[in-house]
Amino acid sequence: MKHILAEIENLPQWLAAQGLPKFRAAQIQRWLLQSRAQSFAEMSDLPAPLRQQLDRDFQLWTTTILRHQQSEDGTEKLLLRLSDGGVIECVLLRDGPRRTICVSSQVGCAMGCVFCASGLNGVERNLTSGEILEQMLRLQRLLPADERLSHIVMMGMGEPLANLENVTRTLAIASADDGLGISARRITISTVGLPPAIRRLAELDCRYHLAVSLHAPNDELRDRLVPVNRKIGIAAILEAADEFFAHTGRRLTFEYVLLDQINDRPAHAEELGRLLAGRVALLNVIPYNPVAGLPYRTPSNKAIAEFREILERHGITVKFRQRKGDKINAACGQLRRQTVDLSTGTLVNLPVSG
Repeated sequence: MKHILAEIENLPQWLAAQGLPKFRAAQIQRWLLQSRAQSFAEMSDLPAPLRQQLDRDFQLWTTTILRHQQSEDGTEKLLLRLSDGGVIECVLLRDGPRRTICVSSQVGCAMGCVFCASGLNGVERNLTSGEILEQMLRLQRLLPADERLSHIVMMGMGEPLANLENVTRTLAIASADDGLGISARRITISTVGLPPAIRRLAELDCRYHLAVSLHAPNDELRDRLVPVNRKIGIAAILEAADEFFAHTGRRLTFEYVLLDQINDRPAHAEELGRLLAGRVALLNVIPYNPVAGLPYRTPSNKAIAEFREILERHGITVKFRQRKGDKINAACGQLRRQTVDLSTGTLVNLPVSG
């Protein structure tokens, strides 16, 4: 049985094969993406035989909710089991009027960032476009009827640019007027820095924002924190990022996870300020969200303040991200690691929501 979210672009052809009018495709898509239908039976303006045929030929949901956690700050996190047993995470963040979702692109991650829970056991596979879209719809359905999603960040588990085709295919649906209707200006793709894929994304002219995860101001330190950097280097990443800006005109964002006594020293801030000076870019600094079993810590308030002061002195536009969802393990991969034995795929804690 096919996943209807993976086949959504092919609905006109499927309808034609059934001898049915193609205009039904728009009705089905509206039910799926805008009216928040939970089943084909709810699609009340479709003929009953068509609803029954859809139910025979397609699955609407291919994931199971293993856990649904909520934080006092409004953050909600879903732990989802895929049809093949893989486990992923996605998050809904509330910030004033914004309703932002953070979505995964892979099961696990191959980039090897030493402080990140997502990649501690490597990568299993890419997610399909349907599985990425299903996360968005699962999160959308956590909102009351009078609220809608406003922003998407591809910053969940995995490296989005290593699954570029499925990611961009899904985002095209999400940003379409007859899709989720989220402007491309409100969609951000995060990458550890894969220059060929960054250039390919620019050529696609998708108009999404690009966020490059630096985490270090020099190759020596970045090689330790982000092992894939040994094959790439910061200079090559910045060159590709500059080309992306030149092609799209979209201001770059650089992400920097601040680790106590590792990359948060004044010398690091000075070097980072010199590295980014002159670029039309935002530096998004994220004080580390601790992961059980890893030795890294959140910097002190004094260290954070000094880091900010030095960067601003260099003329860098800097934002210190407020950590959300600490109490529900909202950082990438934390809840998955806490809940699932990744060597066997079995639950080590009972699910709290189904």
